[in-house]
Amino acid sequence: MKIAIDAMGGDHAPKEIVLGAMKAIEAYQDIHITLVGDEKQINHYLTNNERIQIIHTEEVILGTDEPVKAVRRKKNASMVLAAQQVADGAADGCISAGNTGALMAAGLFVVGRIDGIERPALSPTLPTIGGEGFLLLDVGANVDAKPEHLLQYAIIGSVYWEKVRGVKNPRIGLLNIGTEEKKGNELAKKAFELISAANLNFVGNVEARDLLDGAADVVVTDGFTGNMVLKTIEGTASSVFKMLKTALTGSLKSKLAAAVLKPDLVQLKNKMDYSEYGGAGLFGLKAPVIKAHGSSDENAVFHAIRQAREMIEKDVSGTIKKTIGESVLSGSSKNDH
Repeated sequence: MKIAIDAMGGDHAPKEIVLGAMKAIEAYQDIHITLVGDEKQINHYLTNNERIQIIHTEEVILGTDEPVKAVRRKKNASMVLAAQQVADGAADGCISAGNTGALMAAGLFVVGRIDGIERPALSPTLPTIGGEGFLLLDVGANVDAKPEHLLQYAIIGSVYWEKVRGVKNPRIGLLNIGTEEKKGNELAKKAFELISAANLNFVGNVEARDLLDGAADVVVTDGFTGNMVLKTIEGTASSVFKMLKTALTGSLKSKLAAAVLKPDLVQLKNKMDYSEYGGAGLFGLKAPVIKAHGSSDENAVFHAIRQAREMIEKDVSGTIKKTIGESVLSGSSKNDH
């Protein structure tokens, strides 16, 4: 399996990208990685080039660049060349921790959409209290959405969760302001009808406060709402740990308690760590495209590579294409897959 990685994207590039790539090569004997970026900078950190090759370029898309213009004008940017590797068949999937909008544009214009998918969705796996996690889509690929798009997100998420996470007949939830069937705006009401009629394990509306309790395996919403939910969860988790740290270092007594609790607190922090789940998949494209977090470290890059590998191995894009292509949605009942 061949994976192309934008070595210059992200806050800690290329160091953490290169370290994550070497970690993945050691863990998986069946992958080959192409690092795209400044060869001199990459080689400074590359101590094991077994099954790792470099495509040299000095052009980079910055976080401040306007996404669509940058992809069209910076043809030799590391992110664009990584996506081009996929389009040319030289790679089975690609990863970047760089400009999110630019990666979405590169995914659409260079890699291309699956026939029948109207809008790809940006979809991270987020932690739950039980440790299983849940898939949230969309979190910003499309600020506006139609009910038909939410139905497609439900299908895409179901395929991914079953194929990659190994959960048969995953529970699909629609993010809403209440659990009652008639709740929400027109988008939510119409989406509820469409998803109810599809061949999916639809558990109905779910509220944001129940997401981390594992209310559903796959939760669908529009990109505007999803992005706010994602950032609220990230911000809340960060704030809680900061408050805990302050509380546990305020006095000698609390410092002694912190010493006793430290192993449990580390375990809790790891459970809530987004990087353990990989990146956000840009689902609905012809091949796996993974958006790693901008602040990704070696561990987060490793898990993004693991995620891409699993998507390639399980042929997630091919299965989504096949599922969308089969007109099993209209008027079908909620049977098991």
